[in-house]
Amino acid sequence: MALGSKRLLGVNGLGRIGKLTLWYHLQARHFDGLVINVGRGVGKNFTDIIDVIKTDSTYGSLSAFLRGRAGEECAIEIIDEAAGIFAIDGLLVKVLRNARNPKDIRWVDEGVQLVVDCTGQFLDPTAAPDHKQGSIRGHLESGAERVIVSAPFKIKDSSAELPADSKTLVYGINHLSYDPIKHRLISAASCTTTALAHMMKPLLHTEETSRILTASMSTVHAATNTQSILDSVPGSGASDLRKDRSVLNNVILTSTGAAETLEQIMPEIGRIGFMADSVRVPTSTVSLICLNVTFYQPETSKGLPVINRAFVNDIYRKAAAGPQEGLLTYSEKQNVSSDFIGFQAAVVIEGHETHTRTAFMSLPASILTEHGIPNSAGLEIPVTHAKIFGWYDNEFGSYVTCLGKLTIHVDKNMG
Repeated sequence: MALGSKRLLGVNGLGRIGKLTLWYHLQARHFDGLVINVGRGVGKNFTDIIDVIKTDSTYGSLSAFLRGRAGEECAIEIIDEAAGIFAIDGLLVKVLRNARNPKDIRWVDEGVQLVVDCTGQFLDPTAAPDHKQGSIRGHLESGAERVIVSAPFKIKDSSAELPADSKTLVYGINHLSYDPIKHRLISAASCTTTALAHMMKPLLHTEETSRILTASMSTVHAATNTQSILDSVPGSGASDLRKDRSVLNNVILTSTGAAETLEQIMPEIGRIGFMADSVRVPTSTVSLICLNVTFYQPETSKGLPVINRAFVNDIYRKAAAGPQEGLLTYSEKQNVSSDFIGFQAAVVIEGHETHTRTAFMSLPASILTEHGIPNSAGLEIPVTHAKIFGWYDNEFGSYVTCLGKLTIHVDKNMG
């Protein structure tokens, strides 16, 4: 039994991002109905699925999320338990519980054209639709016309290239490059890449700070479900043994692919030597990017560097009030992570902690001569190093909000 609505969104997976994607679209009300594929039974009764949807340990109840703590309870009505259909405040939701492999979900029977895959399991756009372990292309095989993946693409064959029908998009950065004729598989990148891209964009689009010599970032990142609650034995072939240590008791150094993915959505990053790493901490959400950038200092004004703390903060202040309004927020307060649980912005710049230092890089005459540049005095090149901090709610506020906006943009431009 299909919902029969005009505009439906399919969501594969009801984990952290899947459930919060459902919450986002209950709030946005762009779609007429939602079809959620769980692929298996949940609990003992159908109402157990509804309980999973309406409560959250990090963000509280769905009712409080939609209406505030003093608001009324959401109106939830079971319409057809056997078919898995109910309504939340009048918006129809259908839960599918039979198939986990994308090719077997049968989106065509549900009238779903656009699917957001939130399982984190099907990330290789080169895998065939009938791959034995499942494939993102299986969604296309089962009737979807476009698929958005809530994670970076991961191509297992290192010699293979990204297919022409696949594209990585971050809302507010390169989402306008979506081609409805060409692109059928879309990656919404990662939470860290989303926040990092919005931190880098104002710097790259400002003439004085566009000449970046090198950059690096560390994300102090909240825990995720890929980590172990207690110490466990790593799987065969595991290269990072620390991810199997207890998330409750440790600060854990690990890697991130944010810099690599960033280059896919901002090609100008390719000329910069960009390094990235991650430090996992035992909190449930909200992470912090510590961004280090070294600029060529273009000139000085009355002997003082043009790029300084006030200049960098002003770049972000203008971006927050202009081209990145609603996506980038600038704050002069002394914040802590819990201040941004559920805060809907891709990134919040902690302007109070921005720091810069300017020095000179010396190039002796001998080095210049080796490169065919005659100069008996050598050169003193002014460089400025900046340290910039950005908060982001890696679950709902930053990532799911940008994912939701991207989903609506794709739907409006399906072609």
